[in-house]
Amino acid sequence: MATVKWVLDPTHAEIQFKVRHLMITTVTGSFGKFDGSFETTDDNLETAKVHFSAEVDSITTNNEQRDAHLKSADFFEAAKHPTLTFVSTKLERVSGENYILFGDMSFHGVTKNIKLNVEHGGVIKDPWGNIRTGFAVEGKVSRKDFGLTWNAATEGGGVVVSDEVRLHVNAEFIKTV
Repeated sequence: MATVKWVLDPTHAEIQFKVRHLMITTVTGSFGKFDGSFETTDDNLETAKVHFSAEVDSITTNNEQRDAHLKSADFFEAAKHPTLTFVSTKLERVSGENYILFGDMSFHGVTKNIKLNVEHGGVIKDPWGNIRTGFAVEGKVSRKDFGLTWNAATEGGGVVVSDEVRLHVNAEFIKTV
């Protein structure tokens, strides 16, 4: 049995999150600097060991004032907690090319076990001879579970920011071994 290694191609990947604002619309953000890899035994995806990290300071919502607030002590505390990480514990096939990825997500000094839905897009040889594979990943986390509790009430009794954060990842990997 051989270990197969794959590295993230950041030019063909995006890491996004979506949060309800004032409970009437959604704000989308992303991380501009991130890295990831995974290893399998032979080409068996169910043996995958996934590692991912993002630089919190690279967060963007296309609004400088909001981005600064997200990096502040009210939210991520980027100066104190500069990195968001995910390390898988198990990948389980649901059906066909659909999987559930279990693992430990860490940010803001807190680590929680989460699960993510994964759709495998397949494997292909590119025009330059590289073997590539792609994945679409989605999931939800509670920001309060990670100590991100800042909020404000609206006149109508609602809140400014929802607790639920939806994650959306599209990632392409290149086989290295």
